[in-house]
This record gives sequence, structure tokens and C-alpha cells, in this order.
Amino acid sequence: MSDNDGKKTLGVRGGPRSGNVKQSFSHGRTKNVVVETKRKRVVKPGQGAAGGAPGGGGKSARSSDPSKRPAGISDSEMERRMKALQAAKARENEEAEQRESEERKREEERQRRREEVEAKEREQREAEERAKAKAEEEARKKREAEEREAAKQRGAEAAAAPPAEPQQPARPQPARKQDKDRDQQRQQPRGKGKGEDGRRSGKLTLNQALSGGEGGRQKSMAAMKRKQERARQKAMGGQQEREKIIRDVQLPETIVVSELANRMAERVGDVVKALMTNGMMVTQNQSIDADTAELIIEEFGHRVVRVSDADVEDVIDQIEDKPEDMEARPPVITIMGHVDHGKTSLLDAIRNAKVVAGEAGGITQHIGAYQVKTDGGTILTFLDTPGHAAFTSMRARGAHVTDIVVLVVAADDAVMPQTIEAINHAKAAEVPMIIAINKVDKPEANPDKVRTDLLQHEVIVEAMSGDVQDVEVSAQTGQGLDDLLESIALQSEILELEANPNRAAEGAVIEAQLDVGRGPVATVLVQKGTLRQGDIFVVGEQYGKVRALINDHGERVNEAGPSVPVEVLGLNGTPEAGDVLNVVGTEAQAREIAEYRKEKAKEKRAAAGAGTSLEQLLAKAKEDENLKEMPIVVKADVQGSAEAIVQAMEKIGNEEVRVRVLHSGVGAITESDIGLAEASGAPVFGFNVRANAPARNSANQKGVEIRYYSVIYDLVDDVKAAASGLLGAEIREKFIGYAEIREVFKVSGVGKVAGCLVTEGIARRSAGVRLLRDDVVVHEGTLKTLKRFKDEVSEVQSGQECGMAFENYEDIRQGDVIEIFEREEHTRTLD
Repeated sequence: MSDNDGKKTLGVRGGPRSGNVKQSFSHGRTKNVVVETKRKRVVKPGQGAAGGAPGGGGKSARSSDPSKRPAGISDSEMERRMKALQAAKARENEEAEQRESEERKREEERQRRREEVEAKEREQREAEERAKAKAEEEARKKREAEEREAAKQRGAEAAAAPPAEPQQPARPQPARKQDKDRDQQRQQPRGKGKGEDGRRSGKLTLNQALSGGEGGRQKSMAAMKRKQERARQKAMGGQQEREKIIRDVQLPETIVVSELANRMAERVGDVVKALMTNGMMVTQNQSIDADTAELIIEEFGHRVVRVSDADVEDVIDQIEDKPEDMEARPPVITIMGHVDHGKTSLLDAIRNAKVVAGEAGGITQHIGAYQVKTDGGTILTFLDTPGHAAFTSMRARGAHVTDIVVLVVAADDAVMPQTIEAINHAKAAEVPMIIAINKVDKPEANPDKVRTDLLQHEVIVEAMSGDVQDVEVSAQTGQGLDDLLESIALQSEILELEANPNRAAEGAVIEAQLDVGRGPVATVLVQKGTLRQGDIFVVGEQYGKVRALINDHGERVNEAGPSVPVEVLGLNGTPEAGDVLNVVGTEAQAREIAEYRKEKAKEKRAAAGAGTSLEQLLAKAKEDENLKEMPIVVKADVQGSAEAIVQAMEKIGNEEVRVRVLHSGVGAITESDIGLAEASGAPVFGFNVRANAPARNSANQKGVEIRYYSVIYDLVDDVKAAASGLLGAEIREKFIGYAEIREVFKVSGVGKVAGCLVTEGIARRSAGVRLLRDDVVVHEGTLKTLKRFKDEVSEVQSGQECGMAFENYEDIRQGDVIEIFEREEHTRTLD
């Protein structure tokens, strides 16, 4: 099917012709479709004009004439289409008119706003001009008054002086000329917001900002205000020079240029320019030495105050407390004594809480601090220190922060080595002692023996006419506990303990640990002032801001006064036990002090490592050749435990074997610990901590041994046993017999053979032998052969004759004596 121009078309409405079309689909399917075709209307030139010419009714003629309409469109359809076209055109006209109306309204609104802005600008300019004219008028009147006063003075002087040549009276011509010039300037036409120099004056408006002015760079508001200030000062009689402020500039050994400018309150560009003038091409971020900076400071007219890096710690206020500010504080009591003498059990009985149940093996592993309120209302702060010898340093720290030491001695065990250590610590700290003789409920208890033993260490109790209080107590039955508390209260009254709570806090770190959920946590005993939530502090090489305070009952508190133990959260790192906590003003000061302390500690460690001569290094290298080391990695739950374990490890060993702690830290065993241990072939020891999952997997892959402990005894014993395995076995000689050479024979193929008589003990072929000539050893070796008559034998008894030949030695003589011995290996252990 095709129309008259030869193209196939499909019609959607009824047309003059129809036909069938065969459609083909995939998979070989076909379908017959009935289609209709329409003729294409061909418009010839001039045909449209001819149809619409008569009477302007071309549209109606075209719509009514079937020959002029498109094929297939009826009259009603054509009429409907024409009506729709006319309606569309009408709508377009209405929308265009509406848009024009809205545009006119917007333009009128813009014009109105523009006129309002310009009116405000005119009012502002007029106000400024009026103020300026008023200032100028006042200045003119002032000058005229001054000129009149000067003229009067000149007239008075002329009257007093002898007559001279007549002079013309002075006329204030310059002033009148200035007024004339000013009037001319007012009459000159002004540009919009422009001054006579062509720059913008007055406030920057929105229109000026949007229009862009002249398209160049515009002055800022501050610059325009400065210009107005200069003009006002000029109108008021000249610009007054601002008085320069001379400052005291603190100058360390080195300082950054920008920081120097900041301390002098000068522009950085001016300081850089001054340095360049002095021949130093530096930028604001470079450092200069103190001498150069001193020249620049003096050049700018300031005063130099030289300070050292150590002066950063001066911000820690060393306040001298006034007597009227002091208030009574609770005493701090430290429980000391030997292992298993009942220190924690005694405190447990006082507190009525099961502290010992939480300690592995009943042994206190790290320092705890608790507050106890007695029946009389007195508050006591107790420090429970471990009794094990490895914790000596921790116990020493406890003695330094304490007011009273309660020395616990078991009545059935008397004075022991660590009891003596505790006595020495208390004496060194000059702290009064109270002797608590514990376990008096046991049948074998002998309190008098304890008192007598204490005499050997210059501790004389009151029962023996001394000045040291002693109380017989029993932690199990509660006997004597009230007497002990009464003795402590009496001792604290004698000491008259006071502190100023209204000052910056200062305290001592009793314990520090890295908590998984809370981060670094420090147990702090406040000694002076009051520690509050939000305080910024520095403690040792760490600093922080108090995020939370937790008391000994696990409750959050807002502040802690003197003698109150609290856990402090908010540190940036784990401090050392024994560090001093100081509250400072700002975080910048705290960071500066902490960084300075870290740098000093690093320098100290470096100096300790470098402070050896070449001879010492060579001697140490030679010594280390024969010294065997057992490397270990230690991770503990708290800082004090890690420190104590390291100290215990340093004591293990002798001149042949030693234990070297590669790394010790606080927290869980991590993958980096396993990597370090694998590189050094060391085991990892965890004290009250465990390895995380990646660390366990890494340890299994690399074959690193991880051991867990909760009691320090077991850890020390295992390390000692492992280190003993590095010791070489001890070789001991065991004498078994003597033989005397009676004859010497020469045997072919064998060499010289000694005919001997075993005079003592026994001769064995596997034994070692020494040849003695005149009781001097001339040879030591082994037997090559041992014969009895002609037979090889393994041993020959005393009183029998035998033949002996030595390995690689034939200088044997009649009368020589052969000493026979055996070597035995004995395994050695570290004591």
C-alpha cells in the first residue's frame, strides 16, 4: 500500500482505502493486520492565500470546503480544532499580560527600594556633611578666637614697647581663604558616594556592592572608618599620636617570628621587615635565637624578660597556705606488714566489706584506697599496700603520702623480712607507727614475742615503756578493732592534720591503669585543695581535664577535698604511680608542661645510655658474649603491678643468665606485643589481662607462647625456672681410684703400655685419668685400653694388676701414679 508519492503510511482514523499487512515475529510466527491508509495533502504555492482572500474568511472557507481540509477530518472535528486553537491563543495572551503586569510591579518595587536606599544615603551624607560643617565651624571660631587673643596680646606688647614704625594690622586672610575654599568644595557636584579623591566614602550599601562600583578593588569598612577618624581628628585640630604601650616580652632560648610579634603586639609584617633590615631573611613561621629576638624587641621599644624552658613549670602555683585558711582533714593511714599477716583482712573487718574476695589467692595485687567512718563520726582514709617483696617501691610510695602507718604483725609468726622493710620505710618518711598485733585468737599466738622482736629494730611499744602504740587485734573475731580505731584517732589529734580546701588541687597518684571502656584511669589521693569536675591538670608527663570523679564506693562525685581518694577520668595517657597531680589554669599550659617533662625524661634516658666510655662499652660487649639472656614481654592490669613485675625480673639471674624485659605495659595483650615477642623469641606474660582475638590468632600462627597469671608468686617462680634452663650444667668430678705404674712395655701396633697395680678404689675404661709425676699433673686424658692379662676388661678392682695405655700420650715412666676419676653433670637452678 502506497500513496501518490510512493510512501507507505498508516492511518489512525478512517480513510478512503484499507488493506492487509502481514507481520512477522520471532520464532517464525506471523500475523495479518488490517491497516488504513490516508492520502497526504499537498499544498501548492499560493493556495492558502487564495482560499483566505475573499472577505477575509479564509478560515471558514477552508474549514467548510472539504477539498481544502486534510484528508480524513470531518467538519465537526475541524471546527473543534479551530475553537481549541483560538482558546489557546487567548490563554497565551492572558498569560503574557499577567507576566507583564507582574514584571511592572517588580520593577516598581525595585525602583521604590532603590529610592529608599538612595534617600537614606542622602540623609546620611547630609548628616555627615552637617557634622563636618559644624566641626569646621567650631574649629574656625576657635582659630578666630585664638587670633583675636593673639592680636590683643600683640597690641598690649606694642603699647608697652617704645614707639616704632607703624605696622599694618594683621588680617586673618588665610582663615577667610580656607573658608572660601571649603565653600567651593561644598558647591562642587558630588559623585554618588564618592569623595574628592574618587574613592568611596560613607557606608557600603547593597546597591553599591551589587553594582560593583568602578569594577576595581574597593576599600573595606574598617579602612573607611579609619579614614573618617583621621578626617575628624584633622578637623579637630590635628591628629594626635597614639601613646605606645611598652610591654615586658618573655623570651625563651628560641622563638617563632609570629609568636614574637604576638608577644610584642606588633604586626608580623613589621617584625619580618625589621629582621630583613638586620640581614635575616626569615618568614613568620621560622624560629630565631634569643639574641636576635632581643635586638628586635629593643628596636620596637619593649623590655626583654629572659626565661628558660624550665620556667613553664612556674605556672604551677606554689601557694603558701595561710593559717586562717586551714581546716582539719581526715588522716591517711597506710596498712603495712609481711605477706599473709592479715593486712587486707584487718581492713576488711574495719570496712565490713569483702575486699580480699576480689584478690586472686587472697593476696593484694595493687594499692587500694578506701574511706571509713568510725562509730564516733571520724572519717579515716586507708591505703592498703601489698605485702609481697616485689611491691617494695609501691609500699614506699604509700609511706610518703601517709600520715600514720599501721604495722600489722602476726602474733603466730612474729617479725619477718618485709616487716623490717615496712619499719624502715616508715622511719625514712618520719611517719608515726601503730603496731597492730594480729591473729591473737590463734592458740599459738605470742604477742610478747612480737614486742620483744620489735626491740631489735628500735621500735619500743608502750607496753615496754616506749612511745609506739600497740594494739592486739583479730581480723577474724573483731577483737580490738575499736581500740585500734581509737588509737588512730588519738594519733591524728596529736598530729593536728590540716589543709586548705579553697585552693588549686594537688595530689598523688596511688595507682594508674588503662581501662578498656574508660581509657586511662588514675587513683588519686588529694592532699591540698579541692579537685573538681572540669579542672585542667598535669600529672607527671601526662595532662588532661577531669571528666569524672569516682569515689571508693563507685559513685560519681563532683569534687574531692583533702585526704579523699578518687578515681580520675580524662587523662590523655597513663601516668606513673607516685606522680604528683597539679591543677593549672589552661589546657595550653598543661600541654606545655607535659611536653617539657617528656622531653626532659627523653634527654635523661638518652644521656644515661650515652654516658659510657669506649672501654666500658668494650668490656660490656665482652661480658655479654658469655651472658645468656631470657627476653620476655610483660602486660599487666595496672601500672603498679607492671612496675613491680619488672623490678622482680631484674633481680632474677646471675653472672651467666639474666632476664631482660623487652616491653612492659598496661592493658590487654595486642598484636604488636606478639610481633615484638616473635621477633625476639620471647614469651608473653599477662598479669590479670588477656590477649585479644587478633593477638591470639597471631600467636598461634607465629608460635609465640602466652602465659596468664593472677598471682605474682607463680609468675616469678615460672620465669626463674625458665631462666634456670639457660644455665649450663655443672660438671663435678668424682674420684674413683689410684694406680701405680710398675713396668713400662713397648707393644708393636699399640705403643707403650704401663703395667700397673690398682692401689686404691677401682679403674674403669670409660673414666678420665691424670698422670702424676712427683705429685705434679703431667697429662690429663682418657684410657685407650685397659687389660687384665690379655683380655680387655671394663674395670679392675683394687689390689689387682692391669695394663693401661693412654690416648695420644706415651711419655710414661716407672713410678708414675695414675689418678682415675669420673665426671658427673648436675643441673643448676637460680636461687
